[in-house]
Amino acid sequence: MIARYLVPSALAAGLALSCVQASPLPPQMADTAGAAATKDAAPPLLDPAEFAPARTFAPPPQRNSPLETLELQQVKALRAAASPERLAQAERDGETENPTAFDQAAGRDLAQLPATYALLTRIQRETNRVVSAGKDYFRRPRPYGVDPRMAHCGKGKVADRSYPSGHGGMAWSVGWALARLMPDRAPAIIARAQDYSLSREICGVHFQSDLEASHGVAVMIADRLLADPRLADQVAAARRELARP
Repeated sequence: MIARYLVPSALAAGLALSCVQASPLPPQMADTAGAAATKDAAPPLLDPAEFAPARTFAPPPQRNSPLETLELQQVKALRAAASPERLAQAERDGETENPTAFDQAAGRDLAQLPATYALLTRIQRETNRVVSAGKDYFRRPRPYGVDPRMAHCGKGKVADRSYPSGHGGMAWSVGWALARLMPDRAPAIIARAQDYSLSREICGVHFQSDLEASHGVAVMIADRLLADPRLADQVAAARRELARP
């Protein structure tokens, strides 16, 4: 495997939360995911200035660099080696950019747990704001933007918003938070986050470094929000729901 990009440890140690209070997303609206999350009118819990892209993410590999070439070869190899069943799963994962992607790993129908679903969606939304700002800042071409001959999942995706990965941000922010809330199921949940992220390479829509960038910041954000006193009541309510048989 090739070199991976991680969020600098100094960032993880030094970023502070803003003092802006935001309202929880109503459970009936909590299935809004991905790009729609960035359009939510609720003010952010995280200070956008503290999470500015230039301070949060290492730059992606340069265009036409040896590292980009290696990453592109890896994406092509993963896609070529995937079975029809795995390709179909990758397509489904791409269409499920919300906490229900973890239903099987968690052993729960998460959409039927309003406090848990609202908390996970809130964490996803906060992460997606940071990731989306990074996409706008870096404008990295997706693998099929680098090689237009590549087959890929989906239709009409924006070809220059590869870095960091929005789906990867969802997988690792929601997955990490859920693993902290359900430690007995943490191995299965983390494995699901890894496999879900792999789907984005198999789909041909992300490079490995896109996913690693999201992984680092999403885990940090999930930990910070789970410890944020403004969300303490929501976290406690989610724990009570998840403790029920």
